[in-house]
Amino acid sequence: MPKAIKKKSTRKEHDTEVDVQDRIQDIKQVFEKKQKTLVAYGLTALSAAVVIGGIAVYRFNASDKARQLEYEAYKTLNSLYQKTPAGPDRTQKAFELFQQAYEKKKSPRILLFIADAYVEMCRLDDALKTLDDVTKRYAREETLMPLAYQKIAAIQLKKGDKEAARKALDALTAAPGDIFKDVVLIEKAKMLEQEGKKDEASALYRDLVEKYPNSPYIEEAKAKLGEKKGG
Repeated sequence: MPKAIKKKSTRKEHDTEVDVQDRIQDIKQVFEKKQKTLVAYGLTALSAAVVIGGIAVYRFNASDKARQLEYEAYKTLNSLYQKTPAGPDRTQKAFELFQQAYEKKKSPRILLFIADAYVEMCRLDDALKTLDDVTKRYAREETLMPLAYQKIAAIQLKKGDKEAARKALDALTAAPGDIFKDVVLIEKAKMLEQEGKKDEASALYRDLVEKYPNSPYIEEAKAKLGEKKGG
């Protein structure tokens, strides 16, 4: 009786997979620690997408061209395995790879990455159009909608369009779950404060402190309320 042939994996493939999984864990930790920066400036949705979008699965085979393209684009834009930050050329390359991946397989996650690349290239209107496409075409993808609306709000605030930002924050409020709900409170409070509506702003800061004690915005909200750090 012939012996069963076992499929062997090279050590290089094994090491690569382990390295990727380690990187994913690193990204999750960075997102948890740096969520305030990522959200407040809206510079990247990639780390958040890792946490809530399910991109941590990278065991693709040779025929899964879309996933390979997506992963290569992700590495390029996120500078994985590279010591230098992504520059204009690398961002453009990542953008093109994401587009190729989307052509191979339509995915709201890839569109979020494309929007992120647009932001990095300072093409904010294109980013907004892409995110609008996400919210309309993939409205049933409930785990990704909060991220899309947060991203829209961040871009609109960057453009100085407070009314459009409010609409995005309202949509984020209506989205299922609690993710980014503290973002709604902190951003709306800041806008009210800028408009001279200090009492209304304070009420939102208070809501954030009481409802989201583990929020990365907690100390900022407490400071606005005149509370001591850690108090």
